[in-house]
Amino acid sequence: MSMKLKNVIETVAREKNVPEEIIEEALKEGIRTAVKKEFGYRDNVKVIFDKDKDELKVLIKKKVTPFVENPRRDISLEEAKKYDERAEVGKSVNVPLDLEHLGRIALTIAKDVISQKVSQVEKDILYREFKNLEGKIVTGTVRRFMDGDILVDLGRIEAILPEEEQIKKEKYKVGDRIRALILRVLPGTSYNIMERGKLKRTIHVYEPPLIILSRTHPNFLKKLLEIEIPEIQEGVIEVKAVAREPGERAKVAVWTEDKNIDPVGVVVGLKGSRIQNISNELSGEKIDVIQWSKDPAEFVLRALAPAKPTKWRLLEDEKRIEVAVPKNELSLAIGKHGINAKLANKLTGWHIDILSEEDFERVQNLPRGNRKK
Repeated sequence: MSMKLKNVIETVAREKNVPEEIIEEALKEGIRTAVKKEFGYRDNVKVIFDKDKDELKVLIKKKVTPFVENPRRDISLEEAKKYDERAEVGKSVNVPLDLEHLGRIALTIAKDVISQKVSQVEKDILYREFKNLEGKIVTGTVRRFMDGDILVDLGRIEAILPEEEQIKKEKYKVGDRIRALILRVLPGTSYNIMERGKLKRTIHVYEPPLIILSRTHPNFLKKLLEIEIPEIQEGVIEVKAVAREPGERAKVAVWTEDKNIDPVGVVVGLKGSRIQNISNELSGEKIDVIQWSKDPAEFVLRALAPAKPTKWRLLEDEKRIEVAVPKNELSLAIGKHGINAKLANKLTGWHIDILSEEDFERVQNLPRGNRKK
């Protein structure tokens, strides 16, 4: 072939961001398939690419026979000696095939095979690349909308931000920049949306890998904290737990081994500057930062901030705690629509019964079996 294949291979490999060996193998496979289709050959086709000479050769393996019954597989001794002087009856020789004899249909087949193989390898590379980014934050551009979902351009590939992973009050338009957590990277072509253990719907995407983004997952907030606060990134301060009602409110438990550091103060920042930057990214989500404690009672009491419980009773076998707050702080402890109590429960993993001081005393005086669980 007259064109410089080596240069073509290098160019395509660079454009597709795949190794040259892959392009070379795809080219050989394409030619092999085309030759089989055009001439009816099967397993006796060999394609060789000599990089140094920049030559592509197609060799047909034929058996030397006294009588040629099938020209596709057999060759006479006289003919065989033109290609190999040591040819003998009963042995095989490789006969070169002139690629100029390939028809237009065969060349189209070759092109399709090459394209498919390179495309698949390209997808495999993208899958591995983004699989390594799972759990990290990426920035992309809103490209289009599909049944409530947002398709986000990440540069070399589109990702999907499902409706279920969006902060409800946020509105986007095409061209907007958007930051999100890579929640999951799948090699398949569909993504099942589950609700209470049941299949709600299936998102079909026919170009793997499938990259699922989230702005509602607790780890999105955790990763934003790592980005914004060097002490967390460096491991001086540890984020122990995160609970969110996306776009509304969140609670974050932090801790440090260093007794000279106030982890809450460091995370909140001077006049709340650090935590405010993160709140702005989350459309004004109010973030309570509390200090984690290995003492479950102390942790729960802190988690109920801004309310200040005065008494409590820990029921470890039920992983439940009863807390008392002044009557005028009852609504504060529970929060609007129960959000403060719900977040404290998510953050600590403990079931919390919030009672007024009067009700708390009354409950404590009840016989154990008469208590409402």
